[in-house]
Amino acid sequence: MGYRIWFERRVSPELMPFVPSSVDMLGPGRDDDPLAGISAAQAAIAARLDYDDPLFDRAPDLVGVFRTGIGYDTVDLEAATRRGIAACNVPQGPTVPTAEHSVALLLAAAKHLVRSGDRLRAGTGNYFSRHGAMELDGKTLGLVGYGRIARRVGTVGQALGMAVLAYDPYLPDEAFAPDAERARTLEELLGRSDAVSVHIPMSAGNARMFDAGTFAAMKKGAVFVNAARGGLVDHDALIGALDGGHLSSAGLDVTDPEPLNPDHPLLHRSDVMVTPHIASATPEARERMFSGAVHQACMVLDGQRPPHLLNPDAWPGVLGRLAGD
Repeated sequence: MGYRIWFERRVSPELMPFVPSSVDMLGPGRDDDPLAGISAAQAAIAARLDYDDPLFDRAPDLVGVFRTGIGYDTVDLEAATRRGIAACNVPQGPTVPTAEHSVALLLAAAKHLVRSGDRLRAGTGNYFSRHGAMELDGKTLGLVGYGRIARRVGTVGQALGMAVLAYDPYLPDEAFAPDAERARTLEELLGRSDAVSVHIPMSAGNARMFDAGTFAAMKKGAVFVNAARGGLVDHDALIGALDGGHLSSAGLDVTDPEPLNPDHPLLHRSDVMVTPHIASATPEARERMFSGAVHQACMVLDGQRPPHLLNPDAWPGVLGRLAGD
């Protein structure tokens, strides 16, 4: 009998070659029951659903949850560990396109592309005189978080002539120089940066961390970019900072909720560029993320410790369950 792996989403034809013949494919769910088929699964290839106790109750044979991206805020690691369920992600999968998309949002916001396009479509005229884009050369790019994606964004920022300042309290000093100057506090970074780009995971402790106070601490006229998680930002506070003229513009690939209602005010502003959480949606990244998740699922079901285990304390329990203990 093959490995019983449940796929949250339908597997597209171009990704099927990454599913070994030893896999018995289950799922995806249905509109009336998103978890249909998971009851027999040993592993789940996860995307957007919440992997928590209610889901685990539906999947008594589950020994692994494998996220196809880097974020794992939808996986209850404590519940998974308690049940002997391995949780893994694919941290390198979305790095390149998400960094590229972050830079695209930065440039779109700094150059006021939405506003300029709106004026052109409205036929307002006097375009050159009314345009007030930010020139990035000589400015400071502040990176909140300094992982794989942020470092790549910083490299591009330096190529544009920007000084790079990064805040990440979890990294040693040697992780910064010479690629970026280290900000010792978030407040320091906000106060010195002309553009702020967010690259941190979502957690219970940092929900809505970008609120009215945080935006007020940023330089007047600064640009704000978020391609990390929508729940990090208080949208009303962002709108207030833009309306008050404290922030110049913003670029967002993530929102809360996703997608936004078409009537949401963020979608109808000329000083905000919003894309629907598609930064990592390139063919190359899809292959990396999907194949990385499936490969780790097969490793775990074969009793091998995977390279990106998020809850190492669960591993003894996983091996015990695989052995039938």
